[in-house]
Amino acid sequence: MSKVKASGKVAQHAQGKRHGKRLGLKKSGGQAVAVGQIIVRQRGSVYRPAAGVGMGKDHTIFAMQDGTVQFGKRHGKTTVSVVAAN
Repeated sequence: MSKVKASGKVAQHAQGKRHGKRLGLKKSGGQAVAVGQIIVRQRGSVYRPAAGVGMGKDHTIFAMQDGTVQFGKRHGKTTVSVVAAN
């Protein structure tokens, strides 16, 4: 048995507290976006790209044209598209 209690800093660090990764929706349906703006940050393809958007290698969905964001369903998966403003 130890005669000296462990210091608080070491004990707190051992609990494994980490910062969040800031994932999720960055733009909601109906919001205006410009080229290159991030719409969704995700791990895996929870949201699928449709017309007017692209997907990065880390599955980030971003706008490839100016317009408004729209969400829909296709084959049971949620899709994200950008419709050009008229």
